[in-house]
Amino acid sequence: MSEILLQIDGKEVKAKKGMTLLEAARSADISIPTLCHHEKLEPFGGCRLCLVEVDERGSTKLVVSCVYPVANSLVVRTRSEKIDRIRKMILELLMAHAPDAFELANLAKEYGADRDRFEKEASFCIHCGLCVRYCAEVKKKHAVGFVDRGIRKEISFIPEIAAKECWDCKECFPLCPTEALQAAFVLTRALFDPPSSSPAASEE
Repeated sequence: MSEILLQIDGKEVKAKKGMTLLEAARSADISIPTLCHHEKLEPFGGCRLCLVEVDERGSTKLVVSCVYPVANSLVVRTRSEKIDRIRKMILELLMAHAPDAFELANLAKEYGADRDRFEKEASFCIHCGLCVRYCAEVKKKHAVGFVDRGIRKEISFIPEIAAKECWDCKECFPLCPTEALQAAFVLTRALFDPPSSSPAASEE
């Protein structure tokens, strides 16, 4: 692959054609936060935390670094007053859904985000899609998916598939940035396991 030279935070970075700005930055030990990215999955660009500023041909624009391809002579800034303000707002919106998530709390400290700025929503899902995409792209099982749309969109296990595939897998559990997937899994199991399989039922 041909080598591409670009500048990220004042540092000259060598990248390969086909890489994204996020990949190039990480290869140079430059940190960019993200909640929906995983090296085994196709880029998603859902959380928007990895927004960066790009100078190209005299113009500046905000781009999502996990899906934006590298190019020669790009000048990239991963931190600025504008970027930090946007990331702070994104985190505050996400924490309305998952105020106690460790990963969000750590990022909130870095960006000064207020966990109580917005009214709390009855949800722990931040729509990163990691569980859905991992099950589909890596495991090829499609046992979990999105249901509903817009602000009501949530993840849900598909009972007839989950009953066969999920009990011995659980590989999507540690991917969840809000630690809520375990709760959804337990709820699904409680709803669809026969009552006779419970310890209490077997003692009667």
